[in-house]
Amino acid sequence: MEGDRLASQARSSGLPAGGATGENPGVDAPLLGGSGSSALLQAEVLDLDEDEDDLEVFSKDASLMDMNSFSPMMPTSPLSMINQVKFEDEPDLKDLFITVDEPESHVTTIETFITYRIITKTSRGEFDSSEFEVRRRYQDFLWLKGKLEEAHPTLIIPPLPEKFIVKGMVERFNDDFIETRRKALQKFLNRIADHPTLTFNEDFKVFLTAQAWELSSHKKQGPGLLSRMGQTVRAVALSMRGVKSRPEEFMEMNNFIEIFSQKINLIDKISQRIYKEEREYSDEMREYGPIHILWSASEEDLADTLKGVASCIDKCCKATEKRMSGLSEALLPVVHEYVLYSEMLMGVMKRRDQIQAELDSKVEALTYKKADTDLLTEEIGKLEDKVECANNALKADWERWKHNMQNDIKSAFTDMAEENIHYYEQILS
Repeated sequence: MEGDRLASQARSSGLPAGGATGENPGVDAPLLGGSGSSALLQAEVLDLDEDEDDLEVFSKDASLMDMNSFSPMMPTSPLSMINQVKFEDEPDLKDLFITVDEPESHVTTIETFITYRIITKTSRGEFDSSEFEVRRRYQDFLWLKGKLEEAHPTLIIPPLPEKFIVKGMVERFNDDFIETRRKALQKFLNRIADHPTLTFNEDFKVFLTAQAWELSSHKKQGPGLLSRMGQTVRAVALSMRGVKSRPEEFMEMNNFIEIFSQKINLIDKISQRIYKEEREYSDEMREYGPIHILWSASEEDLADTLKGVASCIDKCCKATEKRMSGLSEALLPVVHEYVLYSEMLMGVMKRRDQIQAELDSKVEALTYKKADTDLLTEEIGKLEDKVECANNALKADWERWKHNMQNDIKSAFTDMAEENIHYYEQILS
């Protein structure tokens, strides 16, 4: 059966992680991690009808298949792997809890949209109360993401779910789509809350606490349209200019992002296809049982046997449905979130390069310009500080993100493998 191959694929896919065990820590270190004594299966090309050339990428880079980046002291229970790594700059006790629930549909003459209730509970002194309840729509989440990127251009901001869905997957605003988006929005806010820097952002606090009219007023306090256009034009010009010499550590980081993006997108594609094929198999098997019941009515000698087969098929259908539910709720969202993360990482690298490009342009201007050298020297000093701060912020957040990514993906695949084992034990019984 093709559906169970994803578990073994997870053990042999060889995603990169850039841990500390390889000679090239930015590129060649493992993604999933594990004890050195783990016996890994060799990477194999999946025998699928499509994408055979793409799937060969899993078997060509053996250096990315080693899984030794985790300490042997790391908890190995699949249910306890997520968020087990502690960081020195993170608080020991969680003091901000956010829940997103109760989606509501709003229909106006202009548009139709969904709002979500956001409940925040906190013990932080900077909040006026210990509990807040507000309603937000998707555009408000986009605003928050934009403000965080503006305030912290080289921190890795958690991704939002896409505004538009893939054509043919689900209808917009149906129950499944709304529930999937609700879960993704809740994860977005809680990842910000758990971040050692983003959690104290003032716009994040306003988002969680301000009523609708207060939030609308707060949004208007930002820079005007002309100012934003000027910033955009300057950013485009700097991105076109590029950087003369990117530091080696960021070259390695960029290489890692490219490899990671390629492979996580491929895993996402395979996972979605396996889920679709398993769903089709389940639907056909559900129709198979009643046929044996009808057949038993005309075969007295085989009636008990045929009814037994029908009962077995019914139990298999129920077990398959349970496994499909676990796949759609546990594995697929995690993999797709990191597809979105790969896009976010590319944006972070681009913003870092823009800051460095701005410094390079000023240094070049000072080299060829005789007048206003004092002013240029002062600007260069400020930009050098800005570049250093941006680089340090990215390097620190990069290590934090890698630890979380390793835990999340390893946990998702391990849980799925255990679910598959339990499923086949049920089928065999």
